[in-house]
Amino acid sequence: MLSARVIAYTRPAAKLASRNLSTVQPRFSEQSKSTDAKNEAQTNGLFTWTDFFQLRKQERRINLGSSIVTAFLSTNASWAYLSTMQIDPMQTIMGFDPLVVVSAALMASGAFGYLLGPIFGTTVFKMKQKTNLANYNKKTKDFLRHVITNRVDSSSQSFSNPVPDYYGEKIGSVAEYRQWLRDCHAFRRKAKEFL
Repeated sequence: MLSARVIAYTRPAAKLASRNLSTVQPRFSEQSKSTDAKNEAQTNGLFTWTDFFQLRKQERRINLGSSIVTAFLSTNASWAYLSTMQIDPMQTIMGFDPLVVVSAALMASGAFGYLLGPIFGTTVFKMKQKTNLANYNKKTKDFLRHVITNRVDSSSQSFSNPVPDYYGEKIGSVAEYRQWLRDCHAFRRKAKEFL
């Protein structure tokens, strides 16, 4: 009788074990399917978020480099023009010393050239990334839509609770995007607690 009871108790345990294995098994197969999907995406050339953030960094570097080059060129061009002008040191220009006006003109031309840099940088980036440009533009729109929907209300900021990157400009990877979401959540929680 004792052996019959032991068998009776072991049978439900065996059924339970088989049920647990059946519930665990689909999760494992889902994980293998997801890794297979990632591998297929890489081999088929699909455009992932990691690729998007790499291209975004590349675009920023190209824009920064072109801004430096155009600032240098515009400053040199304005210096070439201003150095040929005849300036009377005794006369003021709009009430200012001529040296101050020339220096301000050089700085203004350098700043103007720096602002023109991204126009040329974006053109260079588009020429370099012709194959990925459509996917990149689509991901950019999706990314900006995510930033707009998830960003915080900046009207409730304070010195102790600053707004976390309102435009999402510092986000450079998927991990940084997740951290940005956590920062936005923490900002909302602090804003509710202090209001």
